[in-house]
Amino acid sequence: MSQSLSPECTPLKQKYDSCFNSWFEGYLEPAVAAGQSPETRAAYSKKKADEFNQKCGKVWEEYKSCIQVAVKNRGLDALLQQAREENPLVDPIPPPPSQPTKSS
Repeated sequence: MSQSLSPECTPLKQKYDSCFNSWFEGYLEPAVAAGQSPETRAAYSKKKADEFNQKCGKVWEEYKSCIQVAVKNRGLDALLQQAREENPLVDPIPPPPSQPTKSS
């Protein structure tokens, strides 16, 4: 695992990385299983999101807070704000509507 932006945040980063990797191993395989309906995948994703928040949410918030302080202390917050204004993140382009299939 790599170092954090700030040395005092590194223990939190390592704790978060470990939690995330453990959670993700259990998420990925069933999430991509073939033959699941969109509703089944959506329910599974919701369940796994809740599980993530329960297991890793607190350490994520602690790590994120630590990084936000480090970013501000290094004067990077103004640069990030400028980047957000110049290139705002937008919602991804929605997929095209389903095309009706031809019946044989």
